[in-house]
Amino acid sequence: MNSDRDPVTGLPIGRPVAQAGPAPAPERVRLDGRHVRIVPLDAAAHGADLAEGAVGPGSEALWQYMAAGPFDDRESFQATLEACAASADPLFYAILDARTGKAIGHAALMRIDRANRVIEVGNILYTPALQRTPGATEAMRLMAGYVFGLGYRRYEWKCNALNAPSRRAAERLGFSYEGLFRQGMIVKGRNRDTAWFSMLDGEWPQIRQGFDRWLDPANLDGGQSFRLGALNRATISGSGLHRATTADESALAALQEAAYAPNRPLLGVEPVPLLTPAAEVLGRYEVWLAETDGAPVGALVLDPAPDHLTIWSVAVDPAHQGSGLGNTLLAAAEARARDLDLSELRLYTGDKLVRNIDWYARRGYATARVEDLPDRRLVHMHKRLA
Repeated sequence: MNSDRDPVTGLPIGRPVAQAGPAPAPERVRLDGRHVRIVPLDAAAHGADLAEGAVGPGSEALWQYMAAGPFDDRESFQATLEACAASADPLFYAILDARTGKAIGHAALMRIDRANRVIEVGNILYTPALQRTPGATEAMRLMAGYVFGLGYRRYEWKCNALNAPSRRAAERLGFSYEGLFRQGMIVKGRNRDTAWFSMLDGEWPQIRQGFDRWLDPANLDGGQSFRLGALNRATISGSGLHRATTADESALAALQEAAYAPNRPLLGVEPVPLLTPAAEVLGRYEVWLAETDGAPVGALVLDPAPDHLTIWSVAVDPAHQGSGLGNTLLAAAEARARDLDLSELRLYTGDKLVRNIDWYARRGYATARVEDLPDRRLVHMHKRLA
């Protein structure tokens, strides 16, 4: 982790924060998705629907690790919902089935620390009607997007360390495990060790892609080619590459420029990877970085689709070309395809970049077609993995 140094003491200090003032408070808003809607919790409007799946025999497991419940009768559950609906922190939202309008769960934004731009999602109740459905994932996508849209820097997930499904869910959703707070709470008269997870604003553009690719109808309606946990993975198996964040935007732009600028005179036009600003690249594609001494020296930009993985860019700093880093990045692309259960890789390059075409061909990529564009010709290549 790079740090600045104090000009007087010479000691390392944290980087400046662009938005150091307090974040806006979350509001009782409505968030619309394809599968679910998030609305302010209304005990009168939502209580009966929620009680169907959350009250009485068979619902005990829903409340095992919650501070409240289980509930034997609807009256006590309704009283709890009324208190939740009146609360500002935690601020509760109902999760509605977008098709029927029926309440099938609730969640809350809580421990709202506006000064430090930190907020937690918790009190998550998914009734059986919501569990293991696309709406369950979409609800968390909507809430995370709302939080980061407000300018929060840190989004937290905490759970009982014994709650294995919650821990798996946090990692699947893109939260990073940070550690264990031993004997952090007493819940229902029993000890609770608390597992802490977080997601940061700089990580959100890449994590958001994972959500949106998984929720894309092409994926869901096609039998879920993608696993969300794989899409949100922060590393590539067997490689030293790591996922880029918004803090890497300037370094990525400089690296892409240095790697592709020599192709300008050969192509006679701007190289394709330089037509898209680095911020947009981070928002649209998976970006993986190789570093030396804390500085990016290689970038692998990938675009997963349900039936193939496109290598959008392979960039190596000129000072490290010829070191084998290009081979490392290409091997990482193949490993990433396997992580995503994809068997075909695709890429394209300018027809005048003969050395590039030959380099890919020697690594098993075959020419699939040549595309004529108004200002250039692109050679499309592909490779099938064993």
